[in-house]
Amino acid sequence: MDLIQAFTNEQLNENAPVVNIGETVKVHCKIKDGASERIQIFEGTVIAKKGGGVSETFTVRKISYGVGVEKIFPVHSPNIAKVEVVRKGKVRRAKLNYLRSRVGKSSKVKELI
Repeated sequence: MDLIQAFTNEQLNENAPVVNIGETVKVHCKIKDGASERIQIFEGTVIAKKGGGVSETFTVRKISYGVGVEKIFPVHSPNIAKVEVVRKGKVRRAKLNYLRSRVGKSSKVKELI
């Protein structure tokens, strides 16, 4: 059993981003275009965190041209350059799935002061 544990500990990222539910974040993703590599920013609200260890993920949701877009990012992925926290949100739940049905101002999370 410790052989599997040793393998997963080897895959962990030392400077893994710390994100909380309700925060608005900018995720800098590495995108490969043929031979070149560029960084693309995905900005949105963290609506869920899942798992632990090497398989830990967080879900970010944004509205793009009136359409809701969600992306699931692995925390320990080498394709994530960095995660910036834009603002912290005041939430009382672990999963913010109710934001999927909201439109306009009601889809915003209040800012934590």
